[in-house]
Amino acid sequence: MIKKILVSQPKPSSEKSPYFEIAERLGVEFVFRPFIKVEGLTAKEFRAQKVSLTDVTAIIFTSRHAIDHFFQLAKELRFPIREDLKYFCITEQVALYIQKYVQYRKRKVFFGSTGKIADLLPTMAKHKNERYFVPQSDVHNDEIKTLLDSKKLHHSEGIMYRTVPNDFHGDEPFDFDMVVFFSPSGVQSLLKNFPDFKQGNLAIASFGPTTAKAIKDAGLRLDLEAPTPQYPSITAALSAYIEEQNKK
Repeated sequence: MIKKILVSQPKPSSEKSPYFEIAERLGVEFVFRPFIKVEGLTAKEFRAQKVSLTDVTAIIFTSRHAIDHFFQLAKELRFPIREDLKYFCITEQVALYIQKYVQYRKRKVFFGSTGKIADLLPTMAKHKNERYFVPQSDVHNDEIKTLLDSKKLHHSEGIMYRTVPNDFHGDEPFDFDMVVFFSPSGVQSLLKNFPDFKQGNLAIASFGPTTAKAIKDAGLRLDLEAPTPQYPSITAALSAYIEEQNKK
């Protein structure tokens, strides 16, 4: 029986979240607790990378975390945010988040429609004289660097934030029937918090192929994987899986 599910993400802010509908309809409990957290580098740690922001005229943002930690570090480094600084964002949602720090002007904020950085490349190529900077996490690949190189754009990258395990306290019970993971870092966090972890009857679900691979690589049993053509969202997959398991 699946009665208590740990979802390794923050609790949804909207009461209309599918999680709450599933909980009421199927009589299960969802516990929301991130397994990982994001923290910024210190100014000293950033300087150690020997990355200069002095000549930067455009920033490429791939997430809200990147925005938060760029502006925080810029403040600590006393890097002036120029009025003519341009921002290239992976989605409109990320672009709108910039308003938290600077006035939003369409003429200097650009965003893609697919959520893929390649979608922004034609726009960036039109601004070939810009000097781009990419704030990155400690966990990243060279996709953006490769794309910018392919268009011979002037750019630099720097790590500004990192993902770290969100530790469990000793008095926190781990009495779940199912755990849902959304990133490889979440899987690593579980194993760090519980070095002698034994899966037993605990069901494990994943969202995304890299997370699924991390679960299997860790020697764990993957009971539910999303997205699939039939279940494009994790909540749709969970609903069907819980209903099926609890009928047995």
